[in-house]
Amino acid sequence: MEPQSASDRYDLHSHTQASDGMNKPAENVKLAKEKGLTGLAITDHDTVAGIEEALKAGKEFGVDVVPGIEISTRAGGKDIHVLGYFLNLEDQRLQERLSRLRSVREERNELIIAKLQQLGLEITLEEVKAGLARPLRPEESLGRPHIADVLVHKGYVADMREAFDRYLAEGKPGYASLPRIAPEEAIAWIREGGGASVLAHPGLYGDDDLVRSILEGGKPDGIEVYHSDHGPEEELRYAAMAEQYGLIVTGGSDYHGERQGVVFHGDLGGRTAPPGTVERLKQAAAAARRVEKN
Repeated sequence: MEPQSASDRYDLHSHTQASDGMNKPAENVKLAKEKGLTGLAITDHDTVAGIEEALKAGKEFGVDVVPGIEISTRAGGKDIHVLGYFLNLEDQRLQERLSRLRSVREERNELIIAKLQQLGLEITLEEVKAGLARPLRPEESLGRPHIADVLVHKGYVADMREAFDRYLAEGKPGYASLPRIAPEEAIAWIREGGGASVLAHPGLYGDDDLVRSILEGGKPDGIEVYHSDHGPEEELRYAAMAEQYGLIVTGGSDYHGERQGVVFHGDLGGRTAPPGTVERLKQAAAAARRVEKN
């Protein structure tokens, strides 16, 4: 388990309704306060739409909100995620790039729905959108958990986990993927956007050679050692990798909220970053901005 300090506990990986989380950004912030966290990062998929609300709530609840994002990429036949922190949210080039990524995500969702229909499951994209019970904003995006919700509600599966295990996980019959940018490109985007980049949950990829290749080729600022789906062995292995490559060690729960009584991936605050991590990320982001100015 990662080192912790009562005065410096940050969960640097959480999702909101801006992508595939269940809670409003302010609700995540309120929950962080209740759990005694110093702060949390909002890291929605391919969007920063939830950050403004979270920052406002952070001031209200006395929680330090770290602006972040999780960018979807593809390498080695696998979906790879790259976290970014302290980006310049007003960067128009970044916003245009993220808009293109969300378009790819929308196309992927349509492919997933088509595959599920071919399997005899009666599900439409309109039903998935209706499940939000609110309009989907242009800068927000749907994800596989939203599709899984409909499968549960229609009785095709018992819960979220079964939806992924039977249909939606990589390699399953309802899974679909479109060409995406490489992780090295996402790392460059984050750097060009004045942020600090971190390779997310490397243990989920099941390929440490690929992880090393990304670290060596993309040169991110950090690696997510502590994650809800990492066990003690993964933590030790990736902590050693961080030391080898001179990377910032980060950590977060990857909290998506509660669906059908199950918290996915882990509860907020269940994994946190080592003390001093946020300051190191700020320094890396500041260095990126200095380079961009020169």
